[in-house]
Amino acid sequence: MENKKEMRNWLNEFNLTHPFVIAGPCSAETEEQVLKIAHELKDSDVSVFRAGIWKPRTRPGGFEGVGEIGLKWLKKAKAETGLLMGTEVATAAHCKLALENDIDVLWVGARTTANPFAVQEIADTLAGTDKIVLIKNPVNPDMALWLGGVERLYAAGIKNLGVIHRGFSTYEKTKYRNIPEWQIAIELQNKFPDLPLIIDPSHITGNREMILEVTQEALDLNYDGMIIETHIDPDNAWSDAAQQVTPDALKQILKDLKIRKVSGDTPDFEQKMSKLRANIDVLDANLLELLGKRMKVADEIGQVKKEANVAVLQNTRWNEIQTKMLAEGVKKGLTEEFIIKLFKGIHQESIEHQEKILNM
Repeated sequence: MENKKEMRNWLNEFNLTHPFVIAGPCSAETEEQVLKIAHELKDSDVSVFRAGIWKPRTRPGGFEGVGEIGLKWLKKAKAETGLLMGTEVATAAHCKLALENDIDVLWVGARTTANPFAVQEIADTLAGTDKIVLIKNPVNPDMALWLGGVERLYAAGIKNLGVIHRGFSTYEKTKYRNIPEWQIAIELQNKFPDLPLIIDPSHITGNREMILEVTQEALDLNYDGMIIETHIDPDNAWSDAAQQVTPDALKQILKDLKIRKVSGDTPDFEQKMSKLRANIDVLDANLLELLGKRMKVADEIGQVKKEANVAVLQNTRWNEIQTKMLAEGVKKGLTEEFIIKLFKGIHQESIEHQEKILNM
């Protein structure tokens, strides 16, 4: 699959003066709920109304969606409001029912993206469709798996494609429900700059209070739009209550978002940026020089351990380093999340250097 300007055609056809917006409840609960939210959103920046019809639950016993009847409610909402309708599909049966009920936008969820067999089944069922088909990143941080899902859909002759960044699962406790791992989405964006990229701040944060912050960060990274879960009574939603916002709150978020220019257009801007980037280049070179020196010390430590027949991993020492670096890093304006990732990477590289010395 090659990047092509035509990948943006479906998005360009909306002729929007603002980012693309998909919004609606996590789950379609009742006909009245669906219609009320759709009517609340029809005179806003929302282009597509979303509602989950089938809900994959981590454990059995939870609300797994109303099923096929919900598609009838979406058809009615479309007739009454003129909004396009969207929902998640996970099986061939879901796809067939969604097409039969003229759903405009279909997306493949994170759990499904992680299964190439399931994605291929969906691609085969939707082959040649002119519907908009979006694919969320897989649960685990694997850009190749995410891109592989896009390629399967593309190979099936589905031209109106896009990707949704909803964050990645982690065993570590962070402020996010699913950590963004922005660099993975940026890497995909660099490979396919014309493939529409949409942020899902609801699933990244799991917290309605953080929706604006994460959406703004995505727009600052040139994302094309957002999918935000919106409910008339979020606290009493049947699924994912904490991450849903009211229609009024959504409208305020859309109003508060700052839309940046892609680039500056004055000589003064370019001159300032050129100087700052040159400074960054020097600092990056210095960082690599320091890291190289650090690894030479790690090699010497490895040699001492080898001579004394001592194990490479010393947990007490590693915990001391982490604690000290966290405290120092925060003083310098760095986030705890970044410091932990940075020193885990450095620690792993040091271990590999020492392992090599011990096994020579």
